Amino acid sequence: MDAFRNMRLFVEVARTSSFRRAAEALGLPSSTVSRRIAELERMVGLPLFNRTTRRVELTEGGRLYFERCKRIVAEAELAHLELGNLQSRPSGVIRASMPVDFTVIHLSDVLAEFARLHPGIGFELDLTPNQADLVGDGVDLAIRMGPPSDQNLIARPIARLATILVASPGYLARRGAPEVPGDLARHECLRMKHAPWTLVHRDGRAETVEVGGQVVANNRGLLRNLALRDLGIIQSSGEDTRDTGLVRVLRDWAPPPVQAYALTTTRLLPARVRVFLDFLVARLQRPPASDAPG
Repeated sequence: MDAFRNMRLFVEVARTSSFRRAAEALGLPSSTVSRRIAELERMVGLPLFNRTTRRVELTEGGRLYFERCKRIVAEAELAHLELGNLQSRPSGVIRASMPVDFTVIHLSDVLAEFARLHPGIGFELDLTPNQADLVGDGVDLAIRMGPPSDQNLIARPIARLATILVASPGYLARRGAPEVPGDLARHECLRMKHAPWTLVHRDGRAETVEVGGQVVANNRGLLRNLALRDLGIIQSSGEDTRDTGLVRVLRDWAPPPVQAYALTTTRLLPARVRVFLDFLVARLQRPPASDAPG
């Protein structure tokens, strides 16, 4: 890095034929310019300038060095300029791994708005519940529910999702509505995995219930469609009560909110990824909907 800085300084002296003018152009003391040119001459092993009281002239070796160096310095300056433009006008493709339901329910509008604002940025989205290998799969970022198990990843919270319990009127007419969390043990609960459900009351009390049911699936869209067909109770983000006919049960109780995280391998992100993450946080970190517990 010192060699390149001295090289850039050498090019400026050669262009202006003056240590003083080069110092003024670069905002350095003349003594610093002289010292660093002397360092460069010691490094290359040849004098680069013939110095007189009136002017500074390139030596034969200095002219050869100048022809090479001016192209190197120009390329470096162009690279810095292009990087600056990239930061101010991000472009390229973002490769992301995201959960299906979170993306469909929460990100459709966000992605559309972002695409309109940043036409130079494209997306390759892998919608999957599986844990992507951010390095091996060439993924820029992954979005997952809950904190990551890999402590080497950088986890940025992007959304806190409130959930409620809902069922169809047909199911409730046939089986009755649960009145307390313990009643869920006698109901069909359509769930993502074989695990108890924990519910939190408005006053902060928590209760865990061993639930069962015919269907366990890793896709909330499927569980919602089964609930619409009167097959049981599901955990919902609340959107399922709008325009579907599903209704909330146990209104004073709700599962704990789920935190969504964006995962990356480093904090030093390409501009396109950094801009997208900032956009996600700005759009998703909002107060819960009115039908969410609280």
